[in-house]
Amino acid sequence: MQFLRSVSYLSLLLLLLSCPIYAASADTTINGNAGSTLFAQSFGAFNEPWAMTFLPDGNLLVTEKPGTLLLVDLDDRSTITVEGVPEVAYGGQGGLGDIILHPQYEENHWVYFSYAEEDAYGKRGAVVARATFRPASAKPKLENVEVIWRQTPKVSGSGHYSHRLAFSPDGKLFITSGERQKQKPAQSWTQDLGKVIRLNADGSVPADNPFQDKGELAKTFWSLGHRNLLGIAFDGQGRLWTHEMGPRHGDEFNLTVGGDNYGWPIVSWGDQYYGVPIPDHDTRPEFNAPEVYWVPTVAPSGLIIYNGSLFPAWQGNAFLGGLRSESLVRIKIEGDQAEEVERFAMGKRIREVEQGPKGAIWVLEDKKGGRLLRLTPQE
Repeated sequence: MQFLRSVSYLSLLLLLLSCPIYAASADTTINGNAGSTLFAQSFGAFNEPWAMTFLPDGNLLVTEKPGTLLLVDLDDRSTITVEGVPEVAYGGQGGLGDIILHPQYEENHWVYFSYAEEDAYGKRGAVVARATFRPASAKPKLENVEVIWRQTPKVSGSGHYSHRLAFSPDGKLFITSGERQKQKPAQSWTQDLGKVIRLNADGSVPADNPFQDKGELAKTFWSLGHRNLLGIAFDGQGRLWTHEMGPRHGDEFNLTVGGDNYGWPIVSWGDQYYGVPIPDHDTRPEFNAPEVYWVPTVAPSGLIIYNGSLFPAWQGNAFLGGLRSESLVRIKIEGDQAEEVERFAMGKRIREVEQGPKGAIWVLEDKKGGRLLRLTPQE
């Protein structure tokens, strides 16, 4: 009888340990391969979280890929669903995507978000919308939702939307537009797939964009020849950095210069998934080569250029999440050069990275049950 009771207690303990609620409460230390140590504290688990952005009051907006936007109170770790999110085309890599605040959010309350949209013919494409966010309510909501950009054209399939967002220091909206696993459109002037897009905050096209003689659509392009860009950030000098997934290996971290061509699918440090080699970057010097590339893949997602005071030695460093590598990667940037200097084994696919208002680094794990983790110096 005592044996049976012990087995029951053991079964209950194992059940609790496998429960997302219990797992979400676990705190731990994470060691980097260059000697740094991070203290990780969980603030809850989500259903396929994809992106997050901090509000001025310190709370958080988190997107879930199936189409839910959540307002997260970090004091009591409660969540409230935000109403007014448009219907999204969920499936594959598609769904609700990135979310950021307008630089003057405290005056205009505008948020910008991306998602996948399906047309009447079953074809899909990325969309960027802006809306007024009303948080001070028992039912927070988005109002006056306005689509300001659509990926052109919509195509079959559900991969490589990219649709990451960032505002430049001068208030321009940058959008990463993946090549939707179609490859050749990344070099096309009549499709905006495989490009970085630069717009005014209202969706209009800046007159000083670099490609003024390649057609009307090309006037929206900042750069071309990209694959699947899941990270975008500006550094302290106002320079744009992006990263993108390679095919079979060959992920890239790029200083992304207006008017430049980054070579996909003509060159890559990776190869086609089915084994066919792709010429390396050094065979075609007219294309902009990455500052860092990875073989084997890290599968990067999410990006910050750190400028906080909590880790003063890391100011100016880039941090990106690794999906396939289940890691947090630290990159040192010096001038126009960059190199990976440390990797933290997270044990889970990392979908998103953000810097918190007090300088902590926050990450979202991927997939169902993905946790929100705050990373601080070792306690």
